[in-house]
Amino acid sequence: MNEVLSTIAGRFSCRKYTGAPIEQEKLKAIAKAGLQSPSALNKQPWEIIVIKDKALIEELDAEGMAYLKANIPGAYERIMSRGGKVLYNAPALFLVLKTPDGDDIAKVDGGILVQTMALAAASLGINSVVAAMTEFAFKGPNAETFKKRVGWEDGYEFVISLIAGYGDMEAAPHEINLDKVKYVG
Repeated sequence: MNEVLSTIAGRFSCRKYTGAPIEQEKLKAIAKAGLQSPSALNKQPWEIIVIKDKALIEELDAEGMAYLKANIPGAYERIMSRGGKVLYNAPALFLVLKTPDGDDIAKVDGGILVQTMALAAASLGINSVVAAMTEFAFKGPNAETFKKRVGWEDGYEFVISLIAGYGDMEAAPHEINLDKVKYVG
């Protein structure tokens, strides 16, 4: 198996991190890989905000948990059963935002971008999990304050995020079901 296929086959969604910081050159490489993703009509309707301030990430985690508790109690209970953190003690958070001129397909483009970053991270020995719940930190009563703190410009919209760091757990990749593939011709 070639190196790319091995990276894909070995990657898993990591939900527990040591908290140790990721080296700046690796953060840059992961973001650059994301920017190399394809997009519809090459519009590149995205912005990546890389947050590596651990204290800020902890504040975002608390804000997201508070939002879940108040608005989505089932999800809150599920996260509490997994340790009570939506950002899992990660030292880095990549927010993928849709630019104001992005259309509906921009969310698909953002999904492609975050998957490319997840694979790039795995190839560098960095664990990650693709996460939508990060958005909840930017929906509560302190949303505008947090948006300003991370440099989130007006008119931009949350698409998805990548939580990343050095894993404090091992897990097997999810099981695949080859019956989900149909060949024609």
